[in-house]
Parts: sequence; C-alpha cells; structure tokens
Amino acid sequence: MSGSAFLLQQSLRLPHRILDGSKQCKQTVASLFSGAGGLDIGFKKAGFQTVWANEYDKTIIPSYKKNFPDIPFDGRSIRDIPNEDLPCDVAGVIGGPPCQSWSEAGARRGIKDPRGELFFEYLRVLKHLRPLFFVAENVHGLIHSRNLSFFKTILGMFEDEKYEVSWKLLKASDYGVPQDRERVFIVGYRSDLKKKFKFPSPLKNKPTLRDAIGDLADVSPGTDGKVKNHVFMDSGYSPIFLSRNRVRSWDEQSFTILATERHIPFHPQAPKMIRLENGSRGFVPGQESQYRRLTIRECARIQTFPDDYEFVYSNMRHAYKMIGNAVPVELAHCIAKKIALDLFPNEQAD
Repeated sequence: MSGSAFLLQQSLRLPHRILDGSKQCKQTVASLFSGAGGLDIGFKKAGFQTVWANEYDKTIIPSYKKNFPDIPFDGRSIRDIPNEDLPCDVAGVIGGPPCQSWSEAGARRGIKDPRGELFFEYLRVLKHLRPLFFVAENVHGLIHSRNLSFFKTILGMFEDEKYEVSWKLLKASDYGVPQDRERVFIVGYRSDLKKKFKFPSPLKNKPTLRDAIGDLADVSPGTDGKVKNHVFMDSGYSPIFLSRNRVRSWDEQSFTILATERHIPFHPQAPKMIRLENGSRGFVPGQESQYRRLTIRECARIQTFPDDYEFVYSNMRHAYKMIGNAVPVELAHCIAKKIALDLFPNEQAD
C-alpha cells in the first residue's frame, strides 16, 4: 500500500446519521475525556455523530475545537458537570478516563490518584444517560496484577448498571494501525438488548511505517514541511531512552507512540542502534545525522489521524502528548463499525 493510498483510506468519511424522531436518537454519542478526538473520528467513520464532548486539558481544547467546530463542547472537569448539563438521548457513551494512574511507565498510583477515580465519574454519566452502549479505553496497566482487584470492581459496577460487558487487550497493529500499541477496551451493551459485544477479528494485513509515512518529505528541526504539523522537536535523549534500540525499519510497525517527546521513536531512515560496551545503545558511526525523532505529523499518521486534522499548540511537547494519549483512529473505527452492525444493522451505508 502506498503512502497516498494509506492516507486516502484514513481520510474516508461516512455520513452522519440523525434518523427518525424517536426519543432514543440513533447513532449518536457523547464523548467523555475526548482528548484530540481519535475515538470521535473513528466513530464518525462508522456513521456515528458526536453530539456532545468534554475535555478538561487546556492544552488539548484548542485542537478539539479547531477540528470539531460544530460539536457542543464542555471544557469543565467532568466532576464539575452536573447531570442536568449532560446531553439527552444519546445512543452511546465513549471515552478513555485519563490513563496516567494505571500506566506501567508512570507513577502507578491507580485508584489512589484522583485521576484514577475518574472511572467513577464515567459510571455516573452512564447511570444518568442509560445509553444503548458504552466504550471505555485504557492502558495495559489497568489489568496488571496490582490493579486487577479494582479492574474487576469496575467491571462489576458496569454490570450492576445492567450492561452486558466485554473486555479485551487489543493490539492496534491488528486493526489497521502501523504500531505495536496495546490498550484495554471495555464495551458494554445495555442488558435489555439481549446482545453481547464480540471484538472484531484481527485484519489480515498490517500496515507498515512505509505505508504510513513513506511519502512524507524529510524536514529540519522546528520547521514545517508542506504538510501541516510536519515538524519535530530536537531535544536531548535520556539514558533510559538510549538503553535500547529505538529504530524500527520501513517494513515494520512503529514502537508505541507515547505521550512525551522524550520517548518518541526515531525515524526509520536511521539504521538500527548498536549495542555499546556499557550495555546502552548508540548510533552507527558515520550515520549520526540520520537519527531524529518522528515529527508531530508522522506520529499522527502512525496514530492514523488524517492529514486534515490540524494540531494547535504553543509548545510542541503538548502536541506529542495529545497524539500519544489519543486512541488510534482506525482502531476506534473497527470497534465502532462492529457496534453499528450489531445495534443499527438497518442504518448502514450500502
């Protein structure tokens, strides 16, 4: 698959659906912890319409508003939004409560971190809106042994709200995303529907870095190319980052795009890093100039954001953060498409 063909695939849009005038609006969703909107775009591609969104991070809000200007938006903390200010009659609730509390790369405070408690706010919204379905996404660390008791409690609370719950650790590379990323997805169908969500089977073909970014011209530090946000931050590298190889070749999938520029992988133009005598990794002598971070746009492509998505930021660190925290668009699309087929089989495009 060529880079242009891959981009065309990611840019596909399906029409919004606001169908009959029944009390339960069809194929509409409320988006919680929206971030840059990866879930929203994926669900839009499957025929859903986001009718209300909430994001509290002031470094992300300008990007969301820029790219979703017509979606009613609430920038308050979800804790400060009373039930009466929530939307009415949505078919689904989607969103990933902040993941830093559960991340294996973070402080691992879990429920002891106030951000970990936001799962309960998600449940409050669910209890109030009673949508047909919900989708919650989080990091691999959520199912680590140290968090397993809380994870089981959360699943039980979803079930107590009368939802048939399914969960699975998904590999993004199995669903059209050129990246190793693994994330936990929890999907629930309201019990009265008498249906249980089954996760879609992995796709046969895995796109590579060449598919995703092979058509993008090289750039210099801090300068945009012809493609918006095609710029990279040229800062130093920590000993932890240099402790192992950070280069994937053109015909492989990327390492996980993380939410900090300090851990963004090197561009595949560089040769694999070599092992040094002290056990760390280093650059191949004579090839040092080939080692650079992936640009903001390259990271976005690897997260399967379309090129018409413009990231708005005053500091490049914020751009890397919002992209790294996003749900890959194509992974979201695969989940959304399965939900649409399950719950709205008569509303699909020919």
